[in-house]
Amino acid sequence: MFAADEASRALGIELLDQGEGTAALRMTVTPTMVNGHKIAHGGYLFLLADTAFACACNSHGPVTVAAGADADFIAPAYEGDVLVATARERTRFGRSGIYDVSVLRGDEVILEFRGRSRSIRGTTTKESR
Repeated sequence: MFAADEASRALGIELLDQGEGTAALRMTVTPTMVNGHKIAHGGYLFLLADTAFACACNSHGPVTVAAGADADFIAPAYEGDVLVATARERTRFGRSGIYDVSVLRGDEVILEFRGRSRSIRGTTTKESR
């Protein structure tokens, strides 16, 4: 799934690791990601977490999409910061799942994200075919 994610790859996001219900991705905050307050725009931080969530929830085979997500912004990120988003599955039930993603700069938490997924009946990801 990540190989076909043009939006995330165009921002320089790298897939570090992926397993059953897990994923880790890295992104460096670039000058074009910084807002008028000289901090990383929250949309980019959310996108990083959402991409990790997508990689984790699509690791099981069926095409899976977001049913909803919430994010808590804990600390600002700045130009040049290297951020790592780590996603892990909390539970799956039927075609639904819940995933938690932490975005860190080193050991400091920048964002906490919870995504709710829904698998699309009768579909599989390209990787699982």
